[in-house]
Amino acid sequence: MFIGHFGLSFAAKKAVPQLSLVTLFIATQFVDLLWPFLLVFNIEKVAVVPGYTKTNSFEFLYYPITHSLMMGIVWGMIAGLLYWGFKRDYKAAVVIGLCVLSHWFLDLIVHTADLPLTLFGDEKVGFGLWNHVALTLIIESVLFFGGAMLYAGVTVAKNKKGTWLLWTLVVLLFVISLGNTFGPPPSASIMGLFVSFMALMLIILLLAFWTDRNRVIKR
Repeated sequence: MFIGHFGLSFAAKKAVPQLSLVTLFIATQFVDLLWPFLLVFNIEKVAVVPGYTKTNSFEFLYYPITHSLMMGIVWGMIAGLLYWGFKRDYKAAVVIGLCVLSHWFLDLIVHTADLPLTLFGDEKVGFGLWNHVALTLIIESVLFFGGAMLYAGVTVAKNKKGTWLLWTLVVLLFVISLGNTFGPPPSASIMGLFVSFMALMLIILLLAFWTDRNRVIKR
């Protein structure tokens, strides 16, 4: 799952307008932002195998710290508690925690049976939608564009930048998703993966920040 996570971030703005879009992006992508660092330190493992599924080339070998259900719950609780500790906003803290946890459940739809249930056990699950290109694109697109439409419906641009930045962000994310599905396999180098992924996420997060700064909640 890629753009589906961002779709949920967009949609969550309707529930908690006080949260910035970039905060919601970080919440739904938290474990994926942590994952490359654990790869670099050889704590978690992935292999690039062209054609491993019909939509991407990643064989996820070991990643229970970032992608097990147990740790999804733990990371969600930590994120929610940290936000509540700083802001004392219970509703926003709960939404942040749920956004972090949502990553596992959205991944469950598309991953093969490689998502761990616990930190130490061998039980792994996944519905395997990545082996069905059309269904993957349909489900991700519905989640993504549905969320983007909700965000566009509850916010209004303060200026022209607020309009074109939003649609730049939407188009960029969709193009990246198509590239992930139909483009060449990524670098097999872990450091290459780390640099390219983190650079891309930095661009996305900066765009989300800039977009939200140029839009306001409709009254």
